[in-house]
Amino acid sequence: MKAVVYNGPRDVAVKDMPDAKIIKPTDVLVRITTTNICGSDLHMYEGRTSFETGRIFGHENLGRVIETGAGVERIKVGDYVCLPFNIGCGFCENCERGLTGFCLTANPGSAGAAYGFAEMGPYEGGQAELLRVPFGDFNCLVLPRDAQEKEDDYVMLSDIFPTGWHATELAGLRPGDSVAIYGAGPVGLMAAHSAIIKGASQVFVVDTHPSRLALAEKLGATAINGVGDAAVEKILNLTDGRGTDCGCECVGYQCCDKHGHEDISVTMNSLVASTKATGGIGVVGVFVPQDPGARQELAKEGKMPFDFGSFWFKGQQIRTGQANVKAYNRQLARLIHQGKAKPSQIISHRLQLAQAPEAYQHFNDRDEGWTKVILKP
Repeated sequence: MKAVVYNGPRDVAVKDMPDAKIIKPTDVLVRITTTNICGSDLHMYEGRTSFETGRIFGHENLGRVIETGAGVERIKVGDYVCLPFNIGCGFCENCERGLTGFCLTANPGSAGAAYGFAEMGPYEGGQAELLRVPFGDFNCLVLPRDAQEKEDDYVMLSDIFPTGWHATELAGLRPGDSVAIYGAGPVGLMAAHSAIIKGASQVFVVDTHPSRLALAEKLGATAINGVGDAAVEKILNLTDGRGTDCGCECVGYQCCDKHGHEDISVTMNSLVASTKATGGIGVVGVFVPQDPGARQELAKEGKMPFDFGSFWFKGQQIRTGQANVKAYNRQLARLIHQGKAKPSQIISHRLQLAQAPEAYQHFNDRDEGWTKVILKP
């Protein structure tokens, strides 16, 4: 099969790889029809993680079932399915509680597993023609009858739409609340889409890329072009000095200061400043325990200079972590099916799998207009 393979920092290639196949009776084999490049893939693409050379990228996947293991009962050949990026067993303590992003079975010795991702188990990614899905009955979301018609919407259920929704859940967003979302990448845009669907009164999206901010406005949000104190000041002015009811961090450890230099603390401290006293902050941007490639000494250890004094004095709350996709994807699929959500509107490029190396380069360089890339094997 053709697959996108990591050769080293900023070097991916489409290669012939051994076909994915059924290994265990509970496996499902999917022929991938749409797979996305995620902002999280860029951390590995840049060589900022322990992702091994020779492995296949891709954790945002959708396709058609072509084979099932002998132990699979629910999923049938021919089903169109979307796969949550996090792999869950369905029966461990965390999965039973709906915390499938922290499965204790799929990646022994750690909490959480995923396709084609550093430190998340041995599973190959789906930027390929075929994908093996472990625990298929549990992990496959069977899509409605309009799966092909709305394929570019449903594929967003694999990660960014549930993750954006999760950001608003972690922040405690309620109808009528105001929210500031830092980062207008795909997840930040999906957080804005989610906040608007949930009835937020004001949705601010903070970024510095005009094409991304234009998409935020298209979704119905107020764009804030700025970084750090400048962004905070604009939000305070637009909320009569009160700050927003809650906030979402959708950037992660590679956020930058006003000079364009990486500073792991910028978005977190800005959120403390722009969120009201007693407000909630939800963090879904990726922060890592170690980042040897960072410029700052603290950042190399995954640490930051955090304004804990203001955070404590304001009585705020922070909740963090990757989305438990299965906690949301079925309901979000219904929103898509009924025309209440359209996550595909942020897609900028629909490309063939063979164009993946070029796409990675443009997306990683944050080139204007490259907001979300999907690949068609």
